[in-house]
Amino acid sequence: MSNTRRPLEEPEKITNIILQALEITRHRGIINRGWGGLGNLTEPSDSVYLVDNCPHDWLFQRCSAVVHHGGAGTTAAGLKAACPTTIVPFFGDQPFWGERVHARGVGPAPIPADEFSLEKLVDAIRFMLDPKVKERAVEIAKAMDGEDGVTGAVNAFHRHFPHNNSEDKPESLPARRGLFSIRRCFGHSSPYT
Repeated sequence: MSNTRRPLEEPEKITNIILQALEITRHRGIINRGWGGLGNLTEPSDSVYLVDNCPHDWLFQRCSAVVHHGGAGTTAAGLKAACPTTIVPFFGDQPFWGERVHARGVGPAPIPADEFSLEKLVDAIRFMLDPKVKERAVEIAKAMDGEDGVTGAVNAFHRHFPHNNSEDKPESLPARRGLFSIRRCFGHSSPYT
């Protein structure tokens, strides 16, 4: 369980729900405490390992499934690691990513943060650990592995950039390195100036 972007209103209650859900489902878990305030245990638990601000791309490769807030980067890291994903959104684009994960069959319907409960988390864990869900997560991870995000972003930019009017075309960039001043653009020295 990871909630790295915002302190939770009731971190102790949520931590207890996580512990109970892991006990009921007979699984172990990792709580990435981040900035969310999760994981302040009064007693150590054999079923939970606590980490502080652990990189998602490293951590998720070692997980069977992930539960998190649903930020775009965290969602992408979970899917790239072929992890079935449960999203507990609390604002912004997080509900959108939760719906996308659910629509692709790699996670249950999102659980809004104000509706987070023991029953819903237990159901989510059971959903994510279904072998068919894992198969779909592996398929998505393979598809993501073959993507070239930078090229895709550049192509999307060019598709939306107006080129029909010659007045809108930018001046060509200098052909030689050193003619373009990064210092002038960003106000600091650079090896490219």
